[in-house]
Amino acid sequence: MLKERISRLRPAARLPILFGPGFVAAVAYIDPGNFATDFQAGAKFGYGLLWVVVAANLIGMFVQYLSLKSGVATGKDLPELCRDRYPRPVVWGLWAQAEVVTMATDLAEFVGAAVALNLLFGVPLLPAALINAVVSLAVLALQRKGHRPFELVITAMLGLVAGGFAYDLFVLADRLPGGVASGLVPMFHGGDSVVLAVGILGATVMPHVVYLHGALVVARGDRGSKQRLLRSLRFDCVLGMGLAGLVNAAMLGTAVALFYGREGGFDGSLAGAHQSLGQFAGGLAALAFAVALLSSGVAATGVGTYAGQVVMQGFLRFRVPLLLRRVITMAPAVVILALGVSPDSALVVSQVVLSFGIPFVLVPLVLVTRDRSVMGELVNRRTTTVAAAVIATLIILLNGYLLTQV
Repeated sequence: MLKERISRLRPAARLPILFGPGFVAAVAYIDPGNFATDFQAGAKFGYGLLWVVVAANLIGMFVQYLSLKSGVATGKDLPELCRDRYPRPVVWGLWAQAEVVTMATDLAEFVGAAVALNLLFGVPLLPAALINAVVSLAVLALQRKGHRPFELVITAMLGLVAGGFAYDLFVLADRLPGGVASGLVPMFHGGDSVVLAVGILGATVMPHVVYLHGALVVARGDRGSKQRLLRSLRFDCVLGMGLAGLVNAAMLGTAVALFYGREGGFDGSLAGAHQSLGQFAGGLAALAFAVALLSSGVAATGVGTYAGQVVMQGFLRFRVPLLLRRVITMAPAVVILALGVSPDSALVVSQVVLSFGIPFVLVPLVLVTRDRSVMGELVNRRTTTVAAAVIATLIILLNGYLLTQV
C-alpha cells in the first residue's frame, strides 16, 4: 500500500511521493472553461482583467490550502465533515448543489474536449464527446493501481497544457502590446466585464476540486507529524496552483496578442482562436493549442468524475459505479451538443454557474477549519478565518450583482 511505503520512508524522502494532489487540483483550474473565459477577456478587454486572473488564482490557492489542511487535521474530506456536523436536510441541500456544480463542470470539460477532437481530427462534436467519456474513464481506471499513476498522468497532461501555451505565447511575443502592469490595477469596464470576471472566478476556483483536494490528502493515510505533512502538501499546492495561474495568464496574453484592438476581433469561439493561431503564428502553434485543449478536457473530466464520487460518498455514504455516474453527469453536455447549442456560449455560462457554487463550499470549509475541536493544532489563525470570510463575502456580492444584470 502507498500509505505503508510513505510511513516507512525518512521524512526527507517522503516529499517527492507526497507531491501530486496540488497538481491534480490544478488541472481543474485550467479546464476548457478557462480557455473560453480567458480568451474572451483578453480579446475584449486586453490586459484589463488580468488582475481578476491573478486574484482568482490566489484565492484558489488559499481555498485549496484550507481544504488540504482540513484533510490533514481530521483524516476526513469536507463532505464527510459536513455530514458529521450538520442536520440531514442541510447535508442533502449541500449534496444537491454540489451535484449541479459537478454537472456544470462536466459540461465545460466535455464540450472543450469535443471541440479539440473536432479541431484535430474533424470528429463531429457529439461523437467526440462520447470518445472523451471513454478516454476519461480509462484515465480514471489508473486509480486501481494506486493514486500515484493517476496523479502522474494528470500531471503530464497539465504539462502539455502549460507547454502548449508557453510555445504559443513565445511565437506571438512580437504582437503583444505594452501595458501589462495596468492590467493588475483592479477595475471593471462595464457590465460585460463583471460577467466575465465572475466567469473567470468560477472557472478558476472550482467547487468540486475543493471537495476533492482533502480526499486526495486523506487517501495517503500518513498520520505522522501533521505539521510536517502540512508543510509538504502546502508546497505541492503552491507549485500546482502557481503553474495553473501562469497558464491562465498565458491564455489571456495569447488572446491579447491575437485579437485585442485588431480588425475583425474575436468571434468568441475556440475554433476561431485555433484558426487565428494558424493564420498569425503558424500551424504548429494551432496544433499546440488544440493538443492543450484536448489534454485539458480529458484530464479535467477524469478529475471531475473522481470528485463526483467523493461528493456522493462523503455526503450520502452512497457510491455508484463510475460508468453510471459518467452517463448521468455527461447528460447535459450531450443534450446541448445534440441540440446544436453554441459550445462556446455553453462554456462561459457553465463557469458562471460554478461561481454560484463557490460560497456553498467555502462557508462550510471556513466553519470547519476555524473549529479547534475539529482541527486541533491546525486550527485557523484568526487572520486566516477573517481573510476567508472576506473572500466568501466578495464572491457572494459579485454573484448578487450578476443576478441584477440578468
